[in-house]
Amino acid sequence: MNALIRIAHLVASGTEPPHQDSQGITTSSWIWPERAELIYGIAASLIIFALLVKFAGPAMKKGMAARTARIQKELDDAAGDKASAATEAADIRQAKGDIGAERERLLAEAAAQAEAMLADGRSRLETEVAEMKARAIADIETAKGRSADELRGEIARLSASAAERAVAESIDGATHQDLIEAFIQKVGASA
Repeated sequence: MNALIRIAHLVASGTEPPHQDSQGITTSSWIWPERAELIYGIAASLIIFALLVKFAGPAMKKGMAARTARIQKELDDAAGDKASAATEAADIRQAKGDIGAERERLLAEAAAQAEAMLADGRSRLETEVAEMKARAIADIETAKGRSADELRGEIARLSASAAERAVAESIDGATHQDLIEAFIQKVGASA
């Protein structure tokens, strides 16, 4: 309703009536502050904006440039880290493949060494067995010869003993005397 009265008063008089707010303060306009307040407010705002532009502007530019540089550095570092990670991943994949090939090579080498050791062991065993057989055969032949010699000696001794006994029983005293003299003459003739 106040607005209608104001509009009617404005139309009738051509000027705006003073405005009074709820606290009883009267101003010349309900939108604009008083002229002095407007001048001082605009001047103070311009001074503050000028000071902000002069002192805070370079600091803000510097801060923004530093922030941009920091973000760019982080992006570059991230790209570098990503590239090094990709390189490491490729190296690891290649090393993994190399590990498989190296494992296969080592296993083949170990199998060849084991086969060579087995063959060497077999040949040494065969050589040792052949040597042992030869020694055993030689020992058997030696023991056989010794046994044969001992057996011959025992047979000769038993034969001599038996012959002596047989001769002693079959030879009389005169024949015995003739045999002793014939032996003596034979020994004397050969000396």
